[in-house]
Amino acid sequence: MSGALWVIFATDGVTVRALNKRQTPAFWPRFRPSITLPLSMADFGARGFRTDRPVARAVLEQHARMFLTGFNIGAAHWRSPHEELHSRVPDAERGFAYEGAGMFAGLLDLATAGRARALRRLLDGPGDRYTHLVHVGAGWLLTPMRVTAVPRLPSAPLLRWLALDGAGFGEVYFGGLRALQRRAHRRPDARWEARLAGCGRALWFAESADAAGVGAVIGRLPALARPHVWAGVGLAVTYAGAADEATFGALERAAEPHYAHFAQGVVFAAAARHRSGIVPEHTARSVTRFLGVDVAETAEWSETAARGLTDSEDVHAYLRWKARLRALVDARR
Repeated sequence: MSGALWVIFATDGVTVRALNKRQTPAFWPRFRPSITLPLSMADFGARGFRTDRPVARAVLEQHARMFLTGFNIGAAHWRSPHEELHSRVPDAERGFAYEGAGMFAGLLDLATAGRARALRRLLDGPGDRYTHLVHVGAGWLLTPMRVTAVPRLPSAPLLRWLALDGAGFGEVYFGGLRALQRRAHRRPDARWEARLAGCGRALWFAESADAAGVGAVIGRLPALARPHVWAGVGLAVTYAGAADEATFGALERAAEPHYAHFAQGVVFAAAARHRSGIVPEHTARSVTRFLGVDVAETAEWSETAARGLTDSEDVHAYLRWKARLRALVDARR
């Protein structure tokens, strides 16, 4: 059909057909999304992830369930999601729920050609504290739907590129280590670099927070890909946790050739947690161990590095932000 935009979302057997572009003006106000994602999608055994580390697995599977819960809340309450996201989700898990809600909101805005304004609703009010996670979540739809356009979210142009991080996470979460290998062997460019960081975050889940396993997988990737994957690992260990002191030490040694990238991921996670106003003990420990400062100071690093870039929608500005953070880390070592 000429001029049509058919939206099909399919993952793990869950499929939604949305409207086409010609139908949108008449259809979207009556749109009542009924999709839900089963919490069983978080099961590491079903995903083919490591299951031999039960303590870490339990922590990380809980985060994944909260993501799915957030998606389902977003689908059921997309016009006014915040009350449910706050009443039904524990404080420390709320970022994962907002990420899941961001995925649904991005899907709904795509399906309605932006008329639902679901992402704007999600970023309003309490959602502003989770703006990093909403941007990441909006990128998840880039994976199963093979969408190439990065969402232009309303409040923070520079952060739009976090959607690529979300796409990378979804790519490996659904596709496993083979998907990571395929992504790592693609032709390098700015978007590839941003997406690989999300792949690194998912690797932390796939390996159930095993530093040796993470290091071994990264060691088999092309050399150009390794630092960007390590950046995602730094973000994951700091935001999601599931690491003890021994794991911290093993990560420090394994990441050493790319430590600035790893530490840049730590900064990203700390800044997101600090903005939410809820900083779990594992985040504070990670920041102190890897950066030698507290979370509040680390968040200031992020603000300093972004100065002059925040209004840019250019992916290269996003990469300059990361590079500035790595320079700050190097200067303090």
